[in-house]
Amino acid sequence: MSGKRILMIVGDFGEDYEIMVPFQALLAVGHKVDAVCPGKAKGDSVATSIHDFEGQQTYSEKRGHNFTLNAGFADVDAAAYDALVLPGGRAPEYLRLNKQVIAIVRHFFEANKPVAAICHGAQILAAADVLKGRSCSAYPACSPEVELAGGRYANIAIDAATTDGNLVTAPAWPAHPAWIAQFLAVLGTRISHGELSRAA
Repeated sequence: MSGKRILMIVGDFGEDYEIMVPFQALLAVGHKVDAVCPGKAKGDSVATSIHDFEGQQTYSEKRGHNFTLNAGFADVDAAAYDALVLPGGRAPEYLRLNKQVIAIVRHFFEANKPVAAICHGAQILAAADVLKGRSCSAYPACSPEVELAGGRYANIAIDAATTDGNLVTAPAWPAHPAWIAQFLAVLGTRISHGELSRAA
């Protein structure tokens, strides 16, 4: 399998795990991932947040890491990418206001390319008007947006994921094993576990 070229759109106070983990996992299996943010260039960074579930009525938020962008948003040509990843956190609230972000997202759906969104990433999908008739998971607080955009909210376990055609979605970072595995399947990635040879 040849590696795919994947675009990841991130922003300040995106969820730390939902940026870092898929970025590193996709690189680890041989894909090329370009992480970009509107208004920022290659080498700039975004501030991330860590969201946790600690018994309150909603998640808590703590400051995460600085995540360095490895590509510039101004240079993005959506047609040159094979797939799209939209992490969650607070960043989607403002990223969905960017007309170029919306145009990029629509390109991937019009071309039926693989798209993975998690948690609040569904806010961008709803704003791009690409959810009509589609099943989409998201953080439960985003379920009204999914439904108002004409999608079917997938009310699944916090550690589960769902695939609807080219779209892979999940509620939050506890779903990483399922979400990343399903996205790799949609990408056509095959991972084999051969026997390890032992030196005599």
